[in-house]
Amino acid sequence: MGGFFGAVSAQDCVADLFFGTDYHSHLGTMRGGMAVLGEKGFQRAIHDISNAQFRSKFEDDFKNFEGRSGVGVISDNEDQPLIISSHLGLYAITTVGVVTNLSSLVKELYKSHSVQFSEMSRGGVNPTELVATLINSQETLEAGVRYAQSKIEGSCSMLILTDEGELYAVRDRYGRTPVVLGMKKDALAAAMETCSFSNLGYAPVHELGPGEMTRCTCEGFETVLPAGEQMAVCSFLWVYFGYPSSSYEGRNVEMARYRCGGALARRNPVDADSVGGVPDSGVAHALGYAVEAGIRYARPFVKYTPTWPRSFMPPNPKERALIAQMKLIPIPGLIKGKKLIFCDDSIVRGTQLQDQVTRLYDDGAKEIHMRIACPPLLYQCRFLNFSRSKNVMDLATRRIIREIEGDNADIAAYLDPDGTPFKDMVGRITQRLGLSSLAYQRLDDLVEAIGLPRENLCTYCWSGEDVSKPGGCTHGCGLCDHPCAAGKASLPVVGQ
Repeated sequence: MGGFFGAVSAQDCVADLFFGTDYHSHLGTMRGGMAVLGEKGFQRAIHDISNAQFRSKFEDDFKNFEGRSGVGVISDNEDQPLIISSHLGLYAITTVGVVTNLSSLVKELYKSHSVQFSEMSRGGVNPTELVATLINSQETLEAGVRYAQSKIEGSCSMLILTDEGELYAVRDRYGRTPVVLGMKKDALAAAMETCSFSNLGYAPVHELGPGEMTRCTCEGFETVLPAGEQMAVCSFLWVYFGYPSSSYEGRNVEMARYRCGGALARRNPVDADSVGGVPDSGVAHALGYAVEAGIRYARPFVKYTPTWPRSFMPPNPKERALIAQMKLIPIPGLIKGKKLIFCDDSIVRGTQLQDQVTRLYDDGAKEIHMRIACPPLLYQCRFLNFSRSKNVMDLATRRIIREIEGDNADIAAYLDPDGTPFKDMVGRITQRLGLSSLAYQRLDDLVEAIGLPRENLCTYCWSGEDVSKPGGCTHGCGLCDHPCAAGKASLPVVGQ
């Protein structure tokens, strides 16, 4: 997924930039970058962080950089920030999101015979450079940003730092990822995670609306492109991606997870000796479950946090399996002969969970009941890099549905948690994983736990509904071009 942090200050900003960017490390594990504007112009550093933490890779840069404004990023794949020179001036740019129509946009730009790309990511065009190229095709920075928003499918939030020291913060057209401004004396910061503010002395002062663009200086900020009316912020931020102390749209991540756990306990009670969470994101859900159910909280598994990252990121299945096995260490005294409830954020492929269940039974567990904090993942995310998987059939639900009905199943029939198809699917997953019982969160309970209107949340991976398209998109496959794409809501393009 990725995350960014930018700062403008009356004094040197490098320390804030370094630590503020590092506070986004939970959002990605592949690439990291910083660009700082000083007396001699831009200084930039980009490092591979797949096998080391951001701080360790950027310690030397932190010591050598100096400047009063800068941007930093934790990136999924591509090298960034990029330093761009165009008729709009010299600027650094960093982006977070996914451009699902990147190939078609590149072909469209090539037709002009005046565009070339120099930054290549994993053998393809760097998405951040593509965004900059779209921006540079217009007469002003503001018009370019609005034009890029109108062309990009998927999502794209960005920070732009000009050579005059002005920081522009831009939230995705539908607000799928958050962008928040924080202030302290003589300094302003823009971030995706509000958890990056408190220890650096910043207080949140403004959360950008969908499509909004603000110009920031150390003295304050102003909106230069207004927000749109339609928002579809990613619900998975509260379930998994987001850091516990962060808040989006005024809703704290940890508190939402407590409420999720409480809802699971009310809907799906079971007798057990203890409730535990699959570290790390399942812990808060389990605490909420334990309080609501009146069952003690325990940690039959502990995560070895000093070195092992999140295991969903590596593209190699063997590497994912190794990380999943090595990072969790069992505590036999809390397992042997016990009836255990575990809360986890989600089931994607199911392979890691299956291995964990086997280990628990090998250690003497009597019963294992799984409670999942979100509904079954039935559709592949089209708006953020949630998973490295390129095939929707990697999802545990889709494999089970294919076993039940074949390749032409009506996926929408599996959305109703009270329906027979849904119950059959969950029953087969329960059996496949070797669980005593399995229950998923209902979508209405999840929405209530988050505390925002459903129409302001993206629930596509569970419901197949794309709020950017009238009537949503629940026809079944979730991948093809569908007539509901017609009439897609849009923000006005400046100058057109």
